[in-house]
Amino acid sequence: MAKQSVIARAKKKPKFSTRIVKRCFRCGRKRAYMRTFGICRICFREMAGRGEIPGVKKSSW
Repeated sequence: MAKQSVIARAKKKPKFSTRIVKRCFRCGRKRAYMRTFGICRICFREMAGRGEIPGVKKSSW
């Protein structure tokens, strides 16, 4: 979990557009962020395993 101050800083509009930091809405992680879902890979894996993301199914062969 990211600190509350770091999450609040990421929500503010930056001075330059290149300083925008996308963060996971569940845990606040900035690395391994998936734009299509708006969450990080760890939260994606947890939610997909529980079936909480529509259209995503765990593959097995």
